[in-house]
Amino acid sequence: MNITLVTVGKLKEKYLKQGIEEYKKRLGAYAKVNIVEVADEKAPETMSEAEMEEVKRKEGERILAQINPDAFVITLEIDGKMLSSEQLAKKLDELATYGKSKVVFVIGGSLGISEDVQKRSDLGLSFSKMTFPHQLMRLVLLEQVYRSFRIIRGEPYHK
Repeated sequence: MNITLVTVGKLKEKYLKQGIEEYKKRLGAYAKVNIVEVADEKAPETMSEAEMEEVKRKEGERILAQINPDAFVITLEIDGKMLSSEQLAKKLDELATYGKSKVVFVIGGSLGISEDVQKRSDLGLSFSKMTFPHQLMRLVLLEQVYRSFRIIRGEPYHK
């Protein structure tokens, strides 16, 4: 399986980079993992609704340019569907079984994802009703994808 994370913005925090590299290494036994960073837009603290939509639109264009037409797209969204680790594993297993070997996870910028990216999404996924830093979500997502492969293979992993 080919898994791509399309994320907005550069990752600067060393501790997050180390954790991400660890899970990319662990995932190497199960899948090819690629992380694509697209540039984020400058977003001042105070913006109008129209300005926020414009930021999301520009970031969305960059995201969509990175998505292969035959990929199954999973966007991380606060209002997305909440799945257990076992349900995510089942979904990934089903995708592999039915020939969807290219899976793209999208993590938007600080304002979220554009409507166009949401339309391209095959599954909106929520990890919580809480808001998390989008940089931290890279690490959390990779850990859950790794956990999914362990579950699929029936391999032990801490609970």
